Amino acid sequence: MAVPKGKISKARGRKGRTHWKLSLPGIVKCPRCQQMKLNHRVCKHCGYYDGKQVIVMDDDKKKKKEKEA
Repeated sequence: MAVPKGKISKARGRKGRTHWKLSLPGIVKCPRCQQMKLNHRVCKHCGYYDGKQVIVMDDDKKKKKEKEA
């Protein structure tokens, strides 16, 4: 079994955890209603995904969301 030759200091051991960044979520326009939505998710505004209606949206919800935007 491999064993380290000497003790690794706290600073040296923690250096490996410093080089990372948060990535932004993929936001794209919905091809149907042109609202911004997350990639590979159902559109919250029109209820469509991949050209098919997945969620039936009420007209009241659509109107409210369009007024807010």
